[in-house]
Amino acid sequence: MKMRSVAPMKIAKIGYIVMSVLFCAAGILFMAEPGISTEIIGVCIGIAMILFGIVKLIGYFSKDLFRLAFQFDLEFGILMIILGVIVLFNPKNLMVFICIALGISILLDGLFKIRIAMDSRQFGIKSWWLILSLAIVTGVIGVFLIFESVIGSQILAVLLGLTLLSEGILNLYTVISTVLIVKNQAPDSFEVEAFEIDGKER
Repeated sequence: MKMRSVAPMKIAKIGYIVMSVLFCAAGILFMAEPGISTEIIGVCIGIAMILFGIVKLIGYFSKDLFRLAFQFDLEFGILMIILGVIVLFNPKNLMVFICIALGISILLDGLFKIRIAMDSRQFGIKSWWLILSLAIVTGVIGVFLIFESVIGSQILAVLLGLTLLSEGILNLYTVISTVLIVKNQAPDSFEVEAFEIDGKER
């Protein structure tokens, strides 16, 4: 039986970690420098959303062992790429849209991570409660970002930074605690059946 390649899983896991760290760094930067221009913020967030959307798609198709962290990433990855493109090509005049789009994305991600936390509990992952707590906090902050988009630009930058920081921490901890890469992972049952019927490697 041909074992599944772990390369996509490694790419997805490393990509998740890198993007999560970048989200945290951007969040700290926005909070430390609230006077940063909205155009720079828009460009940075647009690029980050596109890259993270691509990473999420890779994660979804990597078929990791537990299927927890990436289970909702097909639809969510596509959504992030679309929103990222819109933000990237209109970074200066779409600050309100940026906040609403990012707030909705992070709120949805928080809700999905709550489901992942519940599934992690069934898998016996002891730190499921921490994923749940981080998901709730991140979702609440996402709601604040959506409805506080009319406040002053500097305060908004700080809130935006806090949102990115919480999202980065949530994704970083989720992928580290729930994505297990096994070198000799067997294909799914339907893949094994197809292999046996054809009688040749795929």
